[in-house]
Amino acid sequence: MSASKYRSGLALALVAVSALSLAACSGNRGNRPRLAYEERPVEQLYNTGYARLESRRWADAIDYFQEVERQHPYSEWSRRAILMQIYAYYQNNNYLEAIQAADRFIALFPGNPSAPYAFYMKAICNFEQITDVGRDQGYAQASLEGLRDVARRYPGTAYAIDATVKIDMVNDQLAGKEMAIGRYYQRANQPLAAINRYKAVIDNQSFQRTSHTPEALFRLVEVYTLLGLKDEANRNGSVLGYNYPGSPWYAEAYALLTREGETPTVQPTGQRESWLRRIIPG
Repeated sequence: MSASKYRSGLALALVAVSALSLAACSGNRGNRPRLAYEERPVEQLYNTGYARLESRRWADAIDYFQEVERQHPYSEWSRRAILMQIYAYYQNNNYLEAIQAADRFIALFPGNPSAPYAFYMKAICNFEQITDVGRDQGYAQASLEGLRDVARRYPGTAYAIDATVKIDMVNDQLAGKEMAIGRYYQRANQPLAAINRYKAVIDNQSFQRTSHTPEALFRLVEVYTLLGLKDEANRNGSVLGYNYPGSPWYAEAYALLTREGETPTVQPTGQRESWLRRIIPG
């Protein structure tokens, strides 16, 4: 979702897995050879992995935590090692492996106090992979579903609070995608298709709180005016003026309706955008 790595996962990990275990993700390990099998005390394997983690040697840390899990399956050390792998994979940008490790933890320890962290990290790994609105939004949709699941399962926790914030961010992203498609159809002289996309933003309660709602209403005023549907244009202009009287988009709608001989009842309190901002982005 952003260029910088989402760092609060570490802080939340400390809350979730206690002083003995963090948690998160990893990246591309390339063709590095696996750690040679050698029976060693579990404490030694775990502590060496932890030291590698503190040194930000994510792939090396994963090797040691995998050995803990392999040599001491179903143990308390194995549980902690899986959480550590989630964290190391995440930090190394290997989101798929992080999600797989989280799924493994949830399957093995569904009632464990650290299960909320595993669910949270699955959502965050998808959140980190959200791309711009010009591309497929599969990760955004997967992230939204995961974040909602966290908020529903663990209300009042730090994970749920952060998930709620990110839900709004993802909804803004998905609404932006609808707007991008609507503008494309509008530029392509397909007004009915454009209307459907703009209305998707207006009618979706989750999207109504996003930053795209005022523009969606303005674009509906534009398209309905183009089609000669004055009543619809006025109705959407009124909704825009009532809810966003200070928005530049209402100032634009007011100017457009006035040019068409209409008399909107709400006076705009904001300023119109420059002509460069008023054109339909291409």
